[in-house]
Amino acid sequence: MKFASTRLIAADIAKMVAFYELVTGQSADWLAPQFAEIVTSGARLAIGSAETVALFKEDTAEAGANRTAILEFRVEDVDVEFERLKSSVEVVIEPKLLPWGNRTVQFRDPEGTLVSLFTPVTEGAQARFGGR
Repeated sequence: MKFASTRLIAADIAKMVAFYELVTGQSADWLAPQFAEIVTSGARLAIGSAETVALFKEDTAEAGANRTAILEFRVEDVDVEFERLKSSVEVVIEPKLLPWGNRTVQFRDPEGTLVSLFTPVTEGAQARFGGR
């Protein structure tokens, strides 16, 4: 089995796609008017409009209802990214060092999902991620 992607359901897909294009610096591939993907070197983020839920089974997913997941993006310098994004996003946690060695900033996407950018800064964290 190979993990393929994380998919978010959006009430306003254009707003969500624009947000993740800003955060990742990657342009989305629009595969249909109601479905786009942003491909990074480490993962694929799929974004579907709320109307795509019915293609599977009605009411199985709901836009704006997630409070259990955190999307994490490893970046070269979390402080630089924070300065770049802080006026355009809802900041939840300003940059801080976490006990497992990552310097992290967190904010919310337009649907409320928590997004974390992190840089491994301790020797142990850098070893887990193959260096800085």
